[in-house]
Amino acid sequence: MINPEFVKKFTDLERSISSTRGDFALFALFLREDVPDRWDLIVSAPWASADKKSALDYFVSKIKSEIGPQGLIDLSRIVFIDPKDATVEALNNAINVEHGLSEVRESNFFGLAIKHAFIITSKKAPVQQSV
Repeated sequence: MINPEFVKKFTDLERSISSTRGDFALFALFLREDVPDRWDLIVSAPWASADKKSALDYFVSKIKSEIGPQGLIDLSRIVFIDPKDATVEALNNAINVEHGLSEVRESNFFGLAIKHAFIITSKKAPVQQSV
């Protein structure tokens, strides 16, 4: 059973992180068929792809502080994907939402059977300007 409060907490987290770190091309929760009781947090942003180790440390810290330890327990993994990945771009073209919620059931993303998904942000990657 889906806990609406769980989804809301991650929606709030996405909004908080994007306001301080920058926009996401994709921020979503995926419930895979093969792991039916834990979610994958899918993150795609230029700033997260640049240094995945630092991004992972940052997300773990933010989840612990803003959602609590249970937020990490409910996750199977945090996956960072380059915003220029063809699957991310296809998803951005199919679903356009920012700081909202688009629910998808029984789909296939990134070659994985997804039982349930909450797409919190899906938009074309922001263009980074050179300084």
